[in-house]
Amino acid sequence: MEIQIFVENFAEQFDDIDTSNFSAETDFRDNEEWSSLNALSVIAMVDEFYDVKLTGDDIRNSKTIRDIFDKVQEKK
Repeated sequence: MEIQIFVENFAEQFDDIDTSNFSAETDFRDNEEWSSLNALSVIAMVDEFYDVKLTGDDIRNSKTIRDIFDKVQEKK
């Protein structure tokens, strides 16, 4: 699994902001659009595209997109 594709899939979960500068090191929480609804969207995206079940704790304990990517890699 390639991190850049994961970042693109992650960025698609945001509707109202410019995500063109998202990278693996982006602190997704440092974004005014971030909400529990986005967290659920990310969990659903990971389940659909990567067949991995993330938990709310996985999201809460992550700061960057890379942190979530690493969680997905651990659970594959």
